[in-house]
Amino acid sequence: MTKESHPYLIVLLAAVIATTPLAVDMYLPAMPDIAHDLHAHIGSVQQSLSIFLAAYGAGMLLFGPLADSLGRRPLAIFGLTGFTLCSIALAFVDDINHFLILRALQAFCGAAAIVVVPGLVRHLYQEHTAKGMSYLSMIMMLAPLLAPSIGSGILWMSDWRSIFLVLAIYGALIFALVWKWLPEISKPVENQPKAAGNFFSGYKIVFSNSLARPLILSMMFGSFAFFGFITAVSFVYINYFGVSEQVFSVLFGVNVICLIFANFVNSRLVTRLGSLYMLRAGVALALISALLLCVFNYLGLNIWFSVFSIAPLMAGLTLISTNTDALILMKFPHNSGTATAVTGTLRFGSGAFAGPLLAYFYTGTAMPFSLLMLSGVVGVIVCQLWFTYKGKKMRRIVD
Repeated sequence: MTKESHPYLIVLLAAVIATTPLAVDMYLPAMPDIAHDLHAHIGSVQQSLSIFLAAYGAGMLLFGPLADSLGRRPLAIFGLTGFTLCSIALAFVDDINHFLILRALQAFCGAAAIVVVPGLVRHLYQEHTAKGMSYLSMIMMLAPLLAPSIGSGILWMSDWRSIFLVLAIYGALIFALVWKWLPEISKPVENQPKAAGNFFSGYKIVFSNSLARPLILSMMFGSFAFFGFITAVSFVYINYFGVSEQVFSVLFGVNVICLIFANFVNSRLVTRLGSLYMLRAGVALALISALLLCVFNYLGLNIWFSVFSIAPLMAGLTLISTNTDALILMKFPHNSGTATAVTGTLRFGSGAFAGPLLAYFYTGTAMPFSLLMLSGVVGVIVCQLWFTYKGKKMRRIVD
């Protein structure tokens, strides 16, 4: 199988990954209606988002090694089937506890389908994995850009239950396409260590790779900075700078467009310059932008200074994320599912620290947000220095 064997396969893989942002973002405008209809406190409905992400992370941990041992296609079919059935059930739920349980199951099943995608991209693009990941991210990022508007449009025409019916229809459509077009790439690897039969051996292989560890930590620090933005941006724009919800949506959309543009640039240049070069270009862009953001907010300048420093910062973090993921995947051709589980789980786990830290250092200004993003970028730089040192040390040993 090559990327030429089906020109739309990368689009299909992006559509599979899009199930998660659609399931997360489409129902956000409906939270008050869900709480009212299910006679529940709004806090309980908001809790469903945390439950969804926790179940998604648990599913990644379980299904990552299974993708390496059982194959990608069976897990994708299982995951999309479960996602679709849970979406149908959510449309007819009449109790908040059942709603929370079904949201957890929906996320858990969705993880089974999503965890197989990076391994397939790696197989399609080989040494140009970062290019494939950029294409994937470019297409997939349309989902979080459009999902809230889709959810609002559905609410305008119908009620919140229709949102989950639309998710079910989407899941069923992607299932049909996966059933017809998704190939299988897994084959037994005879030179694998005998311990590979052990469920946890894949994790041991990933974490024991001395060059992978600084890359994994780079990914975590980059995600920490990114989730710091996601967590604080509504407060910074709406509460601190005083923009309206409509202007906030436009500004948030500008940042998503910057993410898409950064992936487009990466897809054009990475085959010539390499993932490591593009990663470090992203680090440089992110560092300069984060420093400017801190200076602008320290001086109390108006919102446009922050907007025009956050945009390139988001682009830099995207280059870091895409190329780090590609470099990690390239190191584990026979454990790509496990590597994806590791990066996916740690990405959300590291991002979870952003909220508590922002709350602890809250000052009513944008400075904690700015410094948190800068600290994430500095963490990436330290990890890249570690990666360079380990690489030179290993080359000296080989020589």
